[in-house]
Amino acid sequence: MLSSDDKRTMQSGSCSASRFASSWWLRSCISSCSSEKREPSHGKLSKSAAESPATNPRKHLGGWKAITFILGNETFERLAVFGLFANFTVYLTRELHLELVYASNVVNIWFGITNFAPLVGAFISDAYVGRFKTIAFASFASLLGMVVVTLTSWLPQLHPPPCTTLQNASGQCVRASNSQIGVLFLGLCFLTIGSAGVRPCSIPFGVDQFNPTTEEGKKGINSFFNWYYTTFTVVLLFTQTVVVYIQDSVSWKLGFGIPTLCMFCSIIMFFVGTRFYVHVKAEGSIFSGIFQVLVAAYRKREAKLPSEEKVDGVFYDPPLTGTVSYSKLPLTKQFGALNKAALIMEGELNPDGSRVNQWKLVSIQQVEETKCLARIFPIWAAGILSLTSMAQQGTFTVLQAMKMNRHLGPNFQIPPGSLVVISLITIGLWLPLYDRLIVPKLRKMTKHEGGITLLLRIGIGMVFSILSMVVAGLVEKVRRDSANSNPNPIGNAPMSVFWLAPQLILMGLCEAFNIIGQIEFFNRQFPEHMRSIGNSLFSCSFAAANYVSSILVNIVHHATRTHSHPDWLTNDINAGRIDYFYYLIAGLATLNMVFFIYVARRYQYKGSVDVQDKPLDVELGSHNA
Repeated sequence: MLSSDDKRTMQSGSCSASRFASSWWLRSCISSCSSEKREPSHGKLSKSAAESPATNPRKHLGGWKAITFILGNETFERLAVFGLFANFTVYLTRELHLELVYASNVVNIWFGITNFAPLVGAFISDAYVGRFKTIAFASFASLLGMVVVTLTSWLPQLHPPPCTTLQNASGQCVRASNSQIGVLFLGLCFLTIGSAGVRPCSIPFGVDQFNPTTEEGKKGINSFFNWYYTTFTVVLLFTQTVVVYIQDSVSWKLGFGIPTLCMFCSIIMFFVGTRFYVHVKAEGSIFSGIFQVLVAAYRKREAKLPSEEKVDGVFYDPPLTGTVSYSKLPLTKQFGALNKAALIMEGELNPDGSRVNQWKLVSIQQVEETKCLARIFPIWAAGILSLTSMAQQGTFTVLQAMKMNRHLGPNFQIPPGSLVVISLITIGLWLPLYDRLIVPKLRKMTKHEGGITLLLRIGIGMVFSILSMVVAGLVEKVRRDSANSNPNPIGNAPMSVFWLAPQLILMGLCEAFNIIGQIEFFNRQFPEHMRSIGNSLFSCSFAAANYVSSILVNIVHHATRTHSHPDWLTNDINAGRIDYFYYLIAGLATLNMVFFIYVARRYQYKGSVDVQDKPLDVELGSHNA
């Protein structure tokens, strides 16, 4: 059986891996959001006014004046949220005395819901209220949630009485009551609302402050990313070390109170910079156009498409309206049944060329944007299982570390949850090397802007994910054999914890390729006015991967148990077979990669024509992602 320290450390490692993986949700959004609609926050400008530097108030808005406040807001907000949950599952098991399985379910379910919620927030932001109002409302919801969670540690009425280590080991601790757990869940609900608004809008809102049509604006976007990523890395390191130490060794009241104070400072910073912000106007319901395409295509399902598709006069193709620099998409043959939705039939146009009924006739742009979503979905589905290995790696890698020699010198032991820093260092070293040395050489060879295509980059990341699981299984077998052949009271193997470094390095490379590639792929392939939806889709991938991981663990836990042998994932890992579990994940990831290759070979990039059914290297090397 696991001790209380083992339980909380394993849970902390799981949360650490989730937070670290989700940090790469931020990586590539900035450069791909640069074509968003831009409109000054104080009144609307005509086209001529927008083009006149002398009369355009836009020049007094945005830029680094606004970014200063946005970066300050984001830094404090991340310090708050990550600081509060850096050690949250330890709080559930140690302070609220919840059982390991119950605490794990709470974290998994809440984490999944929180990662699905940004999809709703992105829809509301893009369709109705805009990013500024969404972030503002969500920030207050986050603050309220953090106050509630913090109060569960401050007020004696909101948590069970203290419990000694001996009582905890013997199961004599008083578990938190239903009402106390209910208050905690209330705080988590508010935090979910906050995440739903902040996650999909924070990076696009920062990019909105620069004009991507100018050299100064392009440089500003790149610099914004550098500063954003730098502050995020500092926040991760701070929360993984200082905040966790305060919560673990000093006081949970102080450990929760500091992040809550940071959230309050974040809101102040956000509103102080209000007069400098450039705002993006909401476009209206983004999904209504998709439904219109499907309805119109169904109504015209019996219609015949012309043998040679001539856009002029045959399909409805009005000019794009508004001030947004949208990409006008050409009509493609893929998903040809949807093309019928834009086929002009008798009586469907008014004398001025407008549509009589938008549910019977849609534009080519609407059809192609719907096709973009249809093409992206299989790629997104393939990415879910590729993230499952990462979700498992955090938990069981920490569990392995707890049963190994973690000493650095006679007086210091490496905290098991801190091993994830190896992946962080790997990414930090690899990305500059990749961007500065490898990409330029690949660009000369492939003539591709990014050196390699996004789908190829995702595929390489999947390979590293599989290798990581294989290496993890091999190391675990060595560790298990060593522990069982050298028994000691605590069951530790007499081998260094740095045996785990190879699998963590491989997982770091997986993140550098797979996760960053997925984020950039979603942002570039989504229609411009759905960027926030694209940003939130990756969070949904992690949510789905988290649920898949939970299902997989439960299946293995019950299916591998016999009367004579414990299951693979028994609490005593020296009696279990975690190595078999790693191999199982590697096998599933391999099958998933076969599916990914199949859908990637048939993927047609947004705006490209007649590339379907071409080989992967031709298709992905000939078109910008």
